[in-house]
Amino acid sequence: MLAGATIPPELSVAASLLALGIGVIFHEVSHGWVANKLGDPTAKYAGRLSLNPIKHIDMWGTIIIPLLLIVSNAGFVFGWAKPVPVNYYNLKYGKWGPIIVALAGPATNFLILLLCGLLYRISPENTALPFLFLMIGLVNTILMLFNLVPIPPLDGSKILFLFLDKRPDIIARLEQYGMFILLGIIILLPGFLNQAVFVPAFMLTAAIMGVPLADLLQIL
Repeated sequence: MLAGATIPPELSVAASLLALGIGVIFHEVSHGWVANKLGDPTAKYAGRLSLNPIKHIDMWGTIIIPLLLIVSNAGFVFGWAKPVPVNYYNLKYGKWGPIIVALAGPATNFLILLLCGLLYRISPENTALPFLFLMIGLVNTILMLFNLVPIPPLDGSKILFLFLDKRPDIIARLEQYGMFILLGIIILLPGFLNQAVFVPAFMLTAAIMGVPLADLLQIL
């Protein structure tokens, strides 16, 4: 549908920001919503079950990093929202409770991808809608896969901790230094992030949208 299309830069930036906002807000709200269903109302009492963007702004992840990427012409926009507070001791199902809450975010991003795949197929051609749904789907796929990386504070770390439940010392160290490890991988090993997140994200998005991978890479 978009083969050979030329996307104006301003439309690409606007679509990226909208896609990022939708992805990170629904991701975080889903954590709080599932936590509330499992017995922890912390996010609810903090007003974090709202879809109001102001409630979820993180100075670095929502403002500074996306703006720096736009100004530097990085070719993509990425970021995150303020994490919702969760008291894991209030959750049902023992050690499985934190995992269910953690997976709620990536699962929501995947559902958004599926919805965008449907909307993309029924969108009228010669409008901005196909590109918009394509961008929202891609950004949500990237968020899903990135958050499944098993390094704290990402959601995938909760799955890793399930296998380390008898080694609280290792868990404590990972939680303490996880952010530095993650930043080190992003800065020093961009190839790993590319192969683990971005390449699969483009392939999955192309498959769900029914778009040839070459066309997806060309228009983005």
